[in-house]
Amino acid sequence: MLAEALPVVAAVEGNVGAIGYGLAAIGPGIGVGIIFGQGVNAIARQPELTGVIRQNMMLGFVLTEALALIGLVAPFIY
Repeated sequence: MLAEALPVVAAVEGNVGAIGYGLAAIGPGIGVGIIFGQGVNAIARQPELTGVIRQNMMLGFVLTEALALIGLVAPFIY
């Protein structure tokens, strides 16, 4: 029984990193959408604060994309 399962595990093992990164990219993708959506909403409500809002949007974007890069590098660690 165990001998039959080993080839299946070996076949899946090569693609685990790609599947993991695909799942890891979902969170930052949602985060970036929320950041820019709410940023545009805030600029529309208070156009006089465009510079401050844009600066905060870029900071949030950079921190969110850092998570995506960590998810890209993580499969290569093991």
